[in-house]
Amino acid sequence: MSKRSRRRWRALVVLLVCLAVVTAGAWVASRFIDSSEILVREHCTAIVGTDSFKLAPDQAANAALISAVSLDRGLPARAASIGIATGFQESKLRNIDYGDDAGPDSRGLFQQRPSQGWGSEEQVMDPVYAANRFYQELEELVPDFEDLDITVAAQKVQRSAFPDAYADHEPEGRAYASALTGHSPAALNCVLKSPAEPGDAEAMSAALQDQLSSAQPQVSDDGRTATIPASGTRGWALVQWAVANADQFGITSASFGGQGWVRADHGWAPATGTDGAVMVTFAG
Repeated sequence: MSKRSRRRWRALVVLLVCLAVVTAGAWVASRFIDSSEILVREHCTAIVGTDSFKLAPDQAANAALISAVSLDRGLPARAASIGIATGFQESKLRNIDYGDDAGPDSRGLFQQRPSQGWGSEEQVMDPVYAANRFYQELEELVPDFEDLDITVAAQKVQRSAFPDAYADHEPEGRAYASALTGHSPAALNCVLKSPAEPGDAEAMSAALQDQLSSAQPQVSDDGRTATIPASGTRGWALVQWAVANADQFGITSASFGGQGWVRADHGWAPATGTDGAVMVTFAG
């Protein structure tokens, strides 16, 4: 072999070694990213028709609470749309402990003011109380709310200095209400990282019953599963409530009506054994 050929051979060997090192490094990096879930951006999305609306997991949980309270009061889905749209406008669906210049004592999901008779500060900071109080006013002051635009109905309750602002959130309100009242099956999806701690079935059961008193979750002895008897739209409402609360309670899957949401897969897929009850599993 000539000197030139040997040099070319050595250069080829060096190139192959470098390629192997780069390939191995890329594989290790990809495995690290997969295992650490560093690229997962947690969010929830409600999809109805061609429209989709994204929320952070805590916001989705509050939307689910507002919807569950409307179901608990026996109200139609329109009420949930109004409630969720109002929460969007007033607090971005977060239970905030401060007001603004127009209402310095405003608090909670609906920015209710103790000075205007909405309840004590402690009460309006309780999201379940706040949602019930909102719907109480809606039923009493706006008995024809089903026939009104969402922003008109919301303004009659809230008496805001910006009466048209609620209209900006009507599409999101309708989308989340449609999913969370069960009228749009498997329409709410949450993309979440793996649970950092064991799930808490008992806490989930207590929260659900606080928001929807007629729900009857049955927690297994080992605390790894919960069964919630339900059928029809109520089943779809409950299973999507579980998805919206998956981050808070360490839920890893929830299924009903032939469909199951799987946390690790970041979405819904066909599932078996899901008739007549919502099945929820928790991280161990």
